[in-house]
Amino acid sequence: MSRSRARPGLFFVSLLIALLLGLLPLPAGLAVFKPYWVALVLIYWLLEAPDRVGLGMAFVIGLVADLVYGTLFGEQAMRLIIIAFLVLRFRARLRFFPLSQQALAVLGLLLNDRVVSIGIRAFGGEGLPPASIWLAPLVGMLLWPWLFLLLDRVSTGLRK
Repeated sequence: MSRSRARPGLFFVSLLIALLLGLLPLPAGLAVFKPYWVALVLIYWLLEAPDRVGLGMAFVIGLVADLVYGTLFGEQAMRLIIIAFLVLRFRARLRFFPLSQQALAVLGLLLNDRVVSIGIRAFGGEGLPPASIWLAPLVGMLLWPWLFLLLDRVSTGLRK
């Protein structure tokens, strides 16, 4: 069975878990380290099942995340569409990178996401966020190999 025929239930369960991890309350000192779980899971599925996950799905997931997290409606949808576009554009290269290089690419995607987020909030009239917001993409980069291997193992295990 091909990789793209993984069970669709796993896709939705992994996104639900990512949404719940994003809601997980952390102490103020640790909150700056919380990665953008939804983006990390979406990147995995864009790499592994691009026929099922595309720009439209990224938009819908972003709108759901906006509702769940209570952010400006459409903010996360726009951020996830930009991530999805970049991943799909460079998918052929990213899929064959070793995990260490994929992690660096994920860092670039998450840093770009922070720039987009700051731009959206600046247009909304908010001030500049603290410099500590740049720590979460680093954590996302460090978690990427483990998340990739976990989702890959679960996806492969369900296909057997």
